[in-house]
Amino acid sequence: MSREVTDSEGIAWSCIQAFAGLGNDPEKTDAARVDGAEDHVHVVCTPSGGAKSVRLELPGDWEKTMSDDALLVAVRSLLKEEQSSRSDA
Repeated sequence: MSREVTDSEGIAWSCIQAFAGLGNDPEKTDAARVDGAEDHVHVVCTPSGGAKSVRLELPGDWEKTMSDDALLVAVRSLLKEEQSSRSDA
């Protein structure tokens, strides 16, 4: 199941758990889990219009428990982190 949130700049982010479309096979479910953090999964957020997709590590129940604002904070934080690491290189 995907979730869509819109930031203050009007960018709509569509977020979905990685490998979500592959079914309920235990191997595929495990593929989405974050190594070393059994309670976290990889989530891919894809923006409308030109910005870069991001891959987040979020709690397994992110779809139900994370607010839209918290999800947007996670996206923005990762984007800033990536921009910072590129400018340091």
